Amino acid sequence: MNQRLGTSLRKQKILVTGGAGSLGSSIVKEAIKFDPDIIRILDNNETGLFELERNLGDRGNLRFLVGDVRDKSRMIRAMENIDVVFHTAALKHVPLCEYNPFEAVQTNVLGTQNVIDAALACDVGKIVNLSSDKATNPVNVMGATKLLTERLMTCANFYRGYKRTIFFSVRFGNVLASRGSVVDLFLKQISKGQTIETTDPSMTRFVMRTSDAVDLVFKSLELAHGGEIFILKMPALRLKDLAEVLLEEAAPCYGYKPQDIPVSEIGMRPGEKLHEELMTESEAAQALETEDMFIVPPQIELRHRQYPGAHKVAQPRSYTSDRTTIIKKEDVTNVVRSLIEEMIIGVRQQAKEGKARE
Repeated sequence: MNQRLGTSLRKQKILVTGGAGSLGSSIVKEAIKFDPDIIRILDNNETGLFELERNLGDRGNLRFLVGDVRDKSRMIRAMENIDVVFHTAALKHVPLCEYNPFEAVQTNVLGTQNVIDAALACDVGKIVNLSSDKATNPVNVMGATKLLTERLMTCANFYRGYKRTIFFSVRFGNVLASRGSVVDLFLKQISKGQTIETTDPSMTRFVMRTSDAVDLVFKSLELAHGGEIFILKMPALRLKDLAEVLLEEAAPCYGYKPQDIPVSEIGMRPGEKLHEELMTESEAAQALETEDMFIVPPQIELRHRQYPGAHKVAQPRSYTSDRTTIIKKEDVTNVVRSLIEEMIIGVRQQAKEGKARE
């Protein structure tokens, strides 16, 4: 983490929705380092909050709130006197959202509107919405709901009246090693000696480390005027390569030989794309870019916006995972080795704690 990025959080009052999740908890852990006045961590996962509280230890500036973004009154209470909101709460698993579409709408769309209404009611300073590459030209329920969250956040800037609140979004690729990610899934299958289930050999995905995701969120706080979508430039990899490298690296850690664990192809799941898209051609036509990110400004009120080091996108085109830098298989090992070690330690620690509770 670039230590300069979080300085704006010093002495601030912060709320993180979905704070017990992988990204939410990572944001909390980084924000703590900048001496905020208070961090309220809200989640409907009671067990996740309990475990995060144990992990972070006894700190005087942390508050753990059980609540749901679907409950507007709860959100208003949670946002009293808050300066900055990180909105990470969402339903994110594509197949589950396909089979439970209105649940996804209630959390991702209506829940986000509750967050917006609460922020305006409490005159919050800044609110950043964590979105997904699946919001770009969506073909599934999850992506469609995340596209709506982006639009809701952008448009909130234009009807806020005299409120000071500014709303904006960051759009992520796949965060490696996050809970429920493909790395997490493959490692759990490997740890049990089970068949690794891959989808399509040619499938590609944008990938980023958790630290890169948190950096992008913090950097967006420094740059945002309101209504933007910030997109980190990131490479992609083939999921087949990832599965094979994980098998080679992780199987011995669990007492298996790589050749003892089969890899099967199960085909694409409901709602999946063969290749993901981070920015459409129409977005690229108006976007700006810096060395490490794209900035898609709102189509309204473009005047008087300054982004240090930014210039118009050199070659406006759709930004897809099969047309960007693909990590070669021999380099995938270097990308994921530290993640494998980190996650194996986490899995072993969970098993150890489980036995201790027994």
